[in-house]
Amino acid sequence: MDYTRLNDETLLRLIGQADENALSELYDRYSRLVFSVALNTLSDTGRAEEVTQDVFERVWGKAHTYNAEHGRMATWLSSIARHRSIDIYRQSHSRHEDLQVTWQDMEAIDIPDDQNVEWELDLTQRQHRIRRAVAQLPPEQKQALGMAFFQGRSHSEIAAALGEPIGTVKTRIRLAMGKLRVLLQDE
Repeated sequence: MDYTRLNDETLLRLIGQADENALSELYDRYSRLVFSVALNTLSDTGRAEEVTQDVFERVWGKAHTYNAEHGRMATWLSSIARHRSIDIYRQSHSRHEDLQVTWQDMEAIDIPDDQNVEWELDLTQRQHRIRRAVAQLPPEQKQALGMAFFQGRSHSEIAAALGEPIGTVKTRIRLAMGKLRVLLQDE
């Protein structure tokens, strides 16, 4: 069987049936993306490699949890990588780091050169639309959302760091997410 010709959903179905070749093909397709997401969050090659391995181990055990109706394969794997990276970041970093999150300075994920050019362009355009949408948020909402997303902090941790009531932090994040949902509804 030529696994390179199979679509992602078929590969996942085969992975769910313990087909190691299907996992190998999925790894070949997406490992560089997963690694880039982890490296972007952790800034450590060794830990990014660890996250990449963890992500594909989770895919091996939880292939059945993927639902194509909820997003593309790249999005699902990136989400797993991001959450795992945040877990590792939390374990290794102090909670008292700089509270400022500069959305404008967040660099695009470093996509490997051998990826599909159309896919790269699509990703770059999406990142640009997200940055434009985030730029429209009030500063307090941007800061709270950034602390939750980039630093992986809980609502109570953000409230303590900002000296604000937890309800205020939750409201800011909820309002920010609602505004982004409206601004990015075509995504």
